[in-house]
Amino acid sequence: MTVSFTRSFASIARRSRAALLALLLAVASLPALGDGRISYAEIVPSEEGYVVNADIDLALNPRLADAVSRGVSLYFTADFVIERDRWYWLDEVVAERSLDFRLSYHAISRSYRLSVGNFHQSFDTLDAAVRTMLRIRSWQIVPIDALESGVSYNAALKFQFDTSLLPKPFQVTAIGSRDWNLGTDWLHWTFLAGGGR
Repeated sequence: MTVSFTRSFASIARRSRAALLALLLAVASLPALGDGRISYAEIVPSEEGYVVNADIDLALNPRLADAVSRGVSLYFTADFVIERDRWYWLDEVVAERSLDFRLSYHAISRSYRLSVGNFHQSFDTLDAAVRTMLRIRSWQIVPIDALESGVSYNAALKFQFDTSLLPKPFQVTAIGSRDWNLGTDWLHWTFLAGGGR
């Protein structure tokens, strides 16, 4: 009985190691985010609060352009974080915000539509819609009194294509495919509240 149990345990351990190795190889072979980058970002005070302005340098590849032209809606997300350094503990997260974009094509009107929340805008070309999406302007992130004037904060911004909102067949296709893995790395910078970047 002990010999049988030992053989069974050794067999399970061998299969577990093989499965773990296969998983590690699969993760290692996943492509990195697309060649996008955030070329400009700033936080500025306004009457209502602090706002983010950013320019994202990113291009849709032919597969995504073809998908949206055939009626598949594409979803993108801009993620933003403000943190304050703390010497005695982890940094304090002051604000976390996400801005969601939906890019779609309407065959009847032959126009591309960019939706940001409840705001919708139509464009004659896909290029014009994408250019508008990649220029974030006056995105309010925190009220003016949420940041202490004269204090330095850390900001981070990232922009990426969200495959989780695609129809299920496209989600399966997107796994491990470089064509469906589009976005930027985090851009980090420090800014002084009450002043410019």
